[in-house]
Amino acid sequence: MQLDRDLLSQQEMRMAVEAAKKAQRTFESFSQEEVDRIVKAMADAAYEKAFELARMAVEETGLGVIEHKVLKNQVASREVFLSIAEQKTVGILQECKERNVVEVASPFGVIAGIVPVTNPTSTTIFKSLTALKARNAIVFSPHPTAAKCTVEAARICLQAAVAAGAPEGLIGWISTPTMEATEALLTHRDVNLILATGGSGLVRAAYSSGKPAYGVGPGNVPVYIEKTAEVPAAVKRIVDSKTFDHGTICASEQSVVVDRNIREIVIREFKKQGAYFLNEEEKKKLEPVISPMPGKLNPKIVGRSAKTIAQYAGVQVPDDTRLLIAEETQVGKDFPFSIEKLAPVFGFYTVDGWKEAVVLCERLLNLGGRGHSLALHTKDEEIARTFALRMPVSRILVNTPSALGAVGATTGLKPSLTLGCGSFGGNITSDNVTAHHLMNVKRLAYGVKELDVPTPTTLTPVQEKTNASEQIEQVIEKVLAEAGTASSQLDKESIAKLVSQVISKL
Repeated sequence: MQLDRDLLSQQEMRMAVEAAKKAQRTFESFSQEEVDRIVKAMADAAYEKAFELARMAVEETGLGVIEHKVLKNQVASREVFLSIAEQKTVGILQECKERNVVEVASPFGVIAGIVPVTNPTSTTIFKSLTALKARNAIVFSPHPTAAKCTVEAARICLQAAVAAGAPEGLIGWISTPTMEATEALLTHRDVNLILATGGSGLVRAAYSSGKPAYGVGPGNVPVYIEKTAEVPAAVKRIVDSKTFDHGTICASEQSVVVDRNIREIVIREFKKQGAYFLNEEEKKKLEPVISPMPGKLNPKIVGRSAKTIAQYAGVQVPDDTRLLIAEETQVGKDFPFSIEKLAPVFGFYTVDGWKEAVVLCERLLNLGGRGHSLALHTKDEEIARTFALRMPVSRILVNTPSALGAVGATTGLKPSLTLGCGSFGGNITSDNVTAHHLMNVKRLAYGVKELDVPTPTTLTPVQEKTNASEQIEQVIEKVLAEAGTASSQLDKESIAKLVSQVISKL
């Protein structure tokens, strides 16, 4: 019965949180050397199992490309570890002698980790490493269709951690996840922080839980090929990025925006590199396959190959087709090629110069990608800076594959599988989330100056208010008395005199 499954799932969650809380209380007393040894052991174990985990993920979910998921797992293990290896997360972090302030690290406690179906193993590895580096415990809620590979990634990390000296239970999971158990995890009294990567519904639930939460928004990433770009290199980067793991990284490009005076060169280059341009009839066939309802992406195309998606629409394409591209002029929920498509499918827009590109890119971002990322291919540094100033995104990626650049694989950004969207996208941070986001920083602040505190007046505010009221009453009584003894028609001079008396008293 479904009810029995729900009850078992919630019980498993509660036991995992209880074990995680107990383990974390022990773990928070570990030294920096002990923590670092444990995290390195986890990273090494996950890196060694990168292929096995990638194969499991593709077999279980049917999404993506094994070789590409191997690379994701390697970035999530080795690259993430290297980026946090030297970071101090125990004891005194730094002392500022000028201000006489000492900063001290403190863990959050138990973290709830929500894992998406698109990147199940790499996200689990990344969150395990960063959580434990900051001396937290973590309990995972996998996507139901990726539960086995997610749990296996968590188990590999836990076994390596325990072998290196970590307490049992420091990493936990729900092996049979249900929505009820996930919601209960988000609101559990012993969960101290939520690290949510997944659909917008789960992210909203995380932010509505009453707990501190890091969530990420959708990434309807435009890529602008400006007229000074080196076209062959730019197109290669874009094709490699968009087809990487069949487009399942939310930072992958979603719409191509091209200057008109290089349009034909760009189209030829895309075709050379395996893109198929749909005609109007084929475009109409594919639109309902991308989005059966306005603004809603069809989950059946997520992480599928271009040829498979074309078959869904009854469109014949060459066997070596890597990308499906349709020319588009409109932006909106009723235009499927303009929305976020976690698949090797592009909308292709033509603009007259960078000023028109700025307007169009912002419209695409407003449709569902504000705060995430924008890609740009140009040799003009001024245009790059202008886009950085104008675009409502957290990452502007220049002359690099967006999917790989945003996660820190081809750029100097922090390697991360959780990309904040800032206030543009309703997130608390615009950073690539990493270990330092998962700990508190306490500050020991010494007095550095003295202040002269003014002596209060002899009358308290209550007394002052009472005395003022009494004075007003006295004035009113006097005015009334004088008015009562005067003639029924006071002349102008008498009225002015009475008013002056009242004002002077007040």
